[in-house]
Amino acid sequence: MISTLSYIILIIYSIAILLMFLYGLAQLNLLFNYLKSKKTRKKHEQFDFTNPNEIPHITIQLPIYNEKYVVERLLIQVSKLQYPSDKLEIQVLDDSTDDSVIQTSKLVHQIAQTGIAIKHITRTNRIGFKAGALKEGLAIAKGEFIAIFDADFLPEKDWLLKTVPYFKNDKIGVVQTRWGHLNKKYSILTKIQAFALDAHFTLEQVGRNSKLHLINFNGTAGIWRKKCILDAGNWESDTLTEDLDLSYRAQLKKWEFIFLEDVVTPAELPAILSAARSQQFRWNKGGAENFVKMKHRVMNSTSLPLKTKLHGLLHLLNSSMFLCIFTMAVLSIPVLFIKNQYSHISLYFDIMVFFIVTSIIFFICYWNTYKVIEGKGFVNFSKYTGLFFTFYSIAMGFSFQNSIAVLEGLFGKKSEFIRTPKLNIEALKEKWKENSYISKKISKYTIFEGLLMLYFLFGLIAGYHFNDFALYPFHLMLIFGFSFVFFNSFKNT
Repeated sequence: MISTLSYIILIIYSIAILLMFLYGLAQLNLLFNYLKSKKTRKKHEQFDFTNPNEIPHITIQLPIYNEKYVVERLLIQVSKLQYPSDKLEIQVLDDSTDDSVIQTSKLVHQIAQTGIAIKHITRTNRIGFKAGALKEGLAIAKGEFIAIFDADFLPEKDWLLKTVPYFKNDKIGVVQTRWGHLNKKYSILTKIQAFALDAHFTLEQVGRNSKLHLINFNGTAGIWRKKCILDAGNWESDTLTEDLDLSYRAQLKKWEFIFLEDVVTPAELPAILSAARSQQFRWNKGGAENFVKMKHRVMNSTSLPLKTKLHGLLHLLNSSMFLCIFTMAVLSIPVLFIKNQYSHISLYFDIMVFFIVTSIIFFICYWNTYKVIEGKGFVNFSKYTGLFFTFYSIAMGFSFQNSIAVLEGLFGKKSEFIRTPKLNIEALKEKWKENSYISKKISKYTIFEGLLMLYFLFGLIAGYHFNDFALYPFHLMLIFGFSFVFFNSFKNT
């Protein structure tokens, strides 16, 4: 007779696997959308920049906070953007609390001497964090359109010329570009981050946008119509992902977004684990907060088709997949014992096949987007295969801290906006280790990640004892993922 506790474990385990499977099916649908979009390129109305009267006024906003290692690089690059000087202004929205304010002030003054309309705007408080800075800058912005770049982004000189023309249609509220990666090859950590972001900016953004599903402005490397921001209710700081929040509010007000896959804006990826941790935590908690905030608005919308609503909810629940992965992982070892204690229900444990199918779906989806950027062929496929399983394993290693982030977001626990330290790692070589913004503290989650590494090692031993090796590949990936996160947490601290 199977116990009540065993039934509960099996039910929760099965729900987690089935939720991931449904998410995988949604990703497969986005892949079909993505592939179709390649065959039927949509044409958009564009401003004729040969006619000076069609060139609109632009405000560039640069929200920065303690960025002394990258601010010079940022300001020099942005000052090189090609656009009529009489129709361009730059706002340096500086919330810094260290001596970088002095450095930034000098740089802004030097650039202003060249004839560029640039202002150094500081605040005496950080109310609303990034959202608050953007909102205050918007109140005095002269531009009809607002381009935003975070401190680690380096737009190409012709970036404005490639993006602004798409606002010819009055219904367009946002034009978003794809992120590039300045330091993708620096380490395993940067490679897997680039891998995940490339999938998001191809499969997901194009897959949704091509069918007019809800997408998001990614916080940087994009342009807003000022009227759209105001119509949607302006920037709000009640979630950690203010960009996702405003994006949904704008699209629910029937503003349209355009995603430009072919316009790439290079940026620096977090190169140390503590920086990647803080970014991952903010993104995942913010996603969960936005699900709580926006789910009813999406479902109650009278203008959105049902399929768009479903994709929208799954988009908002994206970070919650970490909770499913972690739940499934932790319960997999009790399930192993239940399976070998109650052999008469062994057929039930075929539920694991849904996770295998989900993994295959992700493998196919990510390959189709990877080859667009990196190219086809056996060599690239071999590299992709190794990178996919490395990414998959390390994503599992992040699942504990990201599950905490999701739960905090879903249950409304508030926390400050923690910036991701920028290193300028390629230029500073080994000196980047002296970066004063790098956290010297080891994450409070590290000890649990070390214990989880040992826990899944125990799972291997249990599988050997039962002569049951079905979960061996899964547990090996979990051991690798949690080992990677655990040991790298002690580096550069």
